[in-house]
Amino acid sequence: MRGPQTRELRRGWTTGACATAATRAALIRLWTGGFPDSVSLILPRGETPVWTLAHRDAGEGWAEAGIVKDAGDDPDVTHGCLVIARVRPLAPGGGVVFRAGPGVGSVTREGLPVAVGEPAVNPVPRQMMRAEVESLAAEYGEAPDIEITLSIPGGETIALKTWNPRLGIAGGLSVLGTTGVVRPFSCAAWIASIHRGIDVARAGGLVHVAGTTGAQSEAAVQRLYGLPDHAMLDMGDFVGGLVKYLCRHPVARLTIGGGLAKMTKLSQGARDLHSARSQVDFSRLAQVSGTPEVAKAQTVLHSYTIVGSPLARVIAQEAKRELDGMVLNTGIVVDVVVCDRAGVILARAG
Repeated sequence: MRGPQTRELRRGWTTGACATAATRAALIRLWTGGFPDSVSLILPRGETPVWTLAHRDAGEGWAEAGIVKDAGDDPDVTHGCLVIARVRPLAPGGGVVFRAGPGVGSVTREGLPVAVGEPAVNPVPRQMMRAEVESLAAEYGEAPDIEITLSIPGGETIALKTWNPRLGIAGGLSVLGTTGVVRPFSCAAWIASIHRGIDVARAGGLVHVAGTTGAQSEAAVQRLYGLPDHAMLDMGDFVGGLVKYLCRHPVARLTIGGGLAKMTKLSQGARDLHSARSQVDFSRLAQVSGTPEVAKAQTVLHSYTIVGSPLARVIAQEAKRELDGMVLNTGIVVDVVVCDRAGVILARAG
């Protein structure tokens, strides 16, 4: 329930929507000789945002415009980035061609929805930009044969905070978005990243992947099995989303790693491990550990101080039992690694 002091979180606009708006502004300059002060688009679900140009430049046979990305209230690492589109005409029949400028990555691994060697511009933004080229070309009587070069100053550094290096996207950020809208704290965006990670791992021939809840458990699991970076799936709280996708796109082996509290939730049947969406049942934990005092514990860490290592082993075993049920009849073999907050392995199962 919304309290009296709260407000609805403000949505924002994807890099794909910003790139499309910048492309529209640059095309208008190319074909009319003047930049608009602002541009508007009809997004895939009907929204019609208006952007003010933050950058404009032109020369003989080319024009470029830039839009500052506003991600709303979402903690998006690309919030505030300048997304620049440069357009120039191609020879008749050239169609629409995309290029990666500074700060925009290129695809180097199979498994993504864009071919190896192409700029990391996803299918929906490509479709949106092509639509703008075709619409404006028809309006101004021009040929719809255009090269679009997208740049995001500083994108190479920002990309290091994203999944891009693991996905095999080199040199910068991706131009993403399916609806054009950033919805604050979107679970769907995180789960989509997990799915792409699985796609890349499978396309690279990996037979063992690992989903972990945080940096410490990830480091512990990666050291334990010597897995490459693109085998490591930053699942966060979304173990259900990860396993559900793997059941449809299986690999031979899956390791799930995490801390005591989140693995306890998994062991008790939770599929979303976030504190706002699942809670530890201490009575049940007392029952499976055979230690009645645990029922009065305030935290799982408190429970661990009561029981010690046997509690971690029980949690690992129960979590594996849950996972076995989730991957039933898929052929996936699962194991569980439980760590403390420093990344020390407390227990394993499977």
